[in-house]
This record gives sequence, C-alpha cells and structure tokens, in this order.
Amino acid sequence: MARRIGYGFTLIELMVVIAIITLLIALLMPALAMAIAEADATVCISNLHQLGLEAQEYATDYQDFYPPGYYNYGNPSWALDHVRNAQTNQWLYTPGILFMGQTNLQILVCPMVHQTPATGQIVLGYNYNTSYIGHGAREGPGETMMAPARRTDVANPCTCALFGDGGWTGGIDYWMRAPVLLNPVPGNADSVSDAERASGTQAFRHQGYTNVVYCDGHAASQKHCYRRTEPIPAIVGPGTGFLSADNSAYETNQP
Repeated sequence: MARRIGYGFTLIELMVVIAIITLLIALLMPALAMAIAEADATVCISNLHQLGLEAQEYATDYQDFYPPGYYNYGNPSWALDHVRNAQTNQWLYTPGILFMGQTNLQILVCPMVHQTPATGQIVLGYNYNTSYIGHGAREGPGETMMAPARRTDVANPCTCALFGDGGWTGGIDYWMRAPVLLNPVPGNADSVSDAERASGTQAFRHQGYTNVVYCDGHAASQKHCYRRTEPIPAIVGPGTGFLSADNSAYETNQP
C-alpha cells in the first residue's frame, strides 16, 4: 500500500496568502470606515429630528413660543441645567429648558464628536438658533433679555434652521449664530459681536457635511460652508462655518 505524503505551505505560498489578505483588508477598510461614518450621520440626523419634535411640543405647551436659549449667563440653557455638588465639587447635569426636565441626555450627543469630557461633564454636539429663534438673557440691546420667537414668526419654516451640528475652534457652543450683525439691529435679531458669531458656527464633521433640522421639522445635510462674519471678519475655525452667507438661513419675520 502506497503511503500518502502530506505537504504544508511553502514559505513563498504563505507570503502570497498574507499579501492577498493584506490587500483585501486595505480594500475593505475605507468601505468599512465610510459605512461607520454613514451610520453615525444617520444617528445624528435622528437626534436632530427628535430635537425638532421636542421644540414643536414645547411651543404647543407654551402659547406657540419656542424655548428660550438660556437664562442668566447660560444656566439653565435650552439643552442643560446644571448645579455643582458641594460635597463632590462636580457638576450635576439635568435636561434643560427644551425638555421640561425629562429626556435621555444622549439625544444631545453627536456620535461624531470625540472630544473627551472633563470629570462629571458632558460634551454635546448640537446648537440652537439663538440669533433669531431662542434668543436669551443677553441677546437684546444692552445685553437685555429677548423673548423667543413664535412659530408664526417664521415665514419660511423649511429654510429656517432650528438645531444643527455645533462646532468652533473652542469645541462645541450651544448657540447657533447668524453671520451678519445688522445695522440697525432689527427687533427680531441678536446684537452679539462678530467674535461671538464666529463661535456659533456649524461643524461640517460628517464627511464634509453638516446636519440641520429646520422649523418645519425636516432634517437634512448641507455641504455648502460659508466662513465670513460681517461687518468685521472674525476667525472661523477649520471645518466650521455658517449655513448661508447672509442671515437668510436663520431669520424670522420682523415682529
């Protein structure tokens, strides 16, 4: 009876197999990374859509007014209310004005934001149109409180931004700003400085796109990025910018 002689891989054959596997990995990795990025963008769009629904529910409960952007110097804000624990010296975060005290704070976190929060803090991903919609405690002349807009103040709900991917050179700012400081300042717009406008930009972090939810409730992605404040140009961080060159993507009717 003849013996069967078994042969293993030669060194050359093994190297060929390894080279083929390496090539397949190199081909698959970009596709995998793109699939993950697209999944993250879908989660982000879903979060923003939910924020838009929360704003509509708030307006229904409060005589058609949108929620204020913030009180005092940002606490509470539309997103968060926070108090310092005297014993642990850490901040305790609870849902802000928009949510009337109840929500899962994960809705405020964009999956593409990879900034590491400090101990006890939370890193958000979104900002709110405070130039024309939410306003706040320091938005009016002489840093006075401005009332938020009503739904009926929005002439074009399908083009007026409500919430979006926030981002600037310093991280994430909760306030979405229109790029142009008008003169004279109309009664429905803020009067903040050009530097503050540059910190209220959108982050184009989804493969060059930014996500926005509009006052009519639909959410969409935008690639066009506008990087100039007026009348005085301010430094706008890389990968960030405005939704329009003027205030048309943010504005409401004159009261």
